[in-house]
Amino acid sequence: MRIKMFAAAAMLGVAALGMSACAPTLNATVSRYQAMPAPRGQTFSVVPGEGMAARDGLEFQHFAGLVTQQLATRGYTPATNAGSANLIVQLGYGVDHGQVRYFADPFWNDFHGGFWGRSFYRPWGWRRSGFGFGWGDPFMDDGVTSYVEYHGEVDLHIRAADSGQPLFDGRAQARSDTNRLDVLVPNLVNALFTGFPGQSGEVIKITVPAHRG
Repeated sequence: MRIKMFAAAAMLGVAALGMSACAPTLNATVSRYQAMPAPRGQTFSVVPGEGMAARDGLEFQHFAGLVTQQLATRGYTPATNAGSANLIVQLGYGVDHGQVRYFADPFWNDFHGGFWGRSFYRPWGWRRSGFGFGWGDPFMDDGVTSYVEYHGEVDLHIRAADSGQPLFDGRAQARSDTNRLDVLVPNLVNALFTGFPGQSGEVIKITVPAHRG
C-alpha cells in the first residue's frame, strides 16, 4: 500500500509540474465557409451581429476593433462608414451561464483510508451542451471536485455590400473556466483568423495562446 501511495503521489507531482510549466492555451473548434475575394484593398465595415453584440455600444466597438485589425493586416481597408464599404462584416459573440461538472480523483481512496473494492460511483453531471472548461469554486467530497464550465462563441459573416452575396461564414467555439467576454472574445477572434480564410467547409481544432484580459 505504501508503494502504491508513493507512486500515486509521484504521478500527481509530475502532472502538477507539467501543468505549471505549460503556457495557458485555448482549444477552439472553428468552422469556416468562404468565397472571399483576394485582398486588393477592398473597404469593409464591422457591424453588430447576433448575441451579446446586438447591444452595440463600447463593448462591441472594442471587439470590432480586434476584427478590424485582423482584416487590415490581410490587405483589406477599413471604411470611414458602412455606407462606403465594399464589404459588410457582421460580428456576433456570446457566452452561456455555465454548467457544473464533476471530476472524480482516482487516488482519493488510497490517500484517505478507503479501498478500491468499495462501490463508488458519481455521475459526471453532464447537462445541456455548453462551451467552457474550467475550475470554478471547487469543493472536495469523497474525491469529487466540482467546477463550472462555460461555452463561448464568436460568429463572423462577411457579405458584399452591393449585392449581399455571402463571402464568409465563420464560427469559433471553446470551453473555458471564465465567462468574461474580455477574455473569451479576443482569444476566439484569434482562433477564427488563424489561417484565414481557410478551406471552405472545414471544421478544425485550433489552439491559440490564451490571454486573460
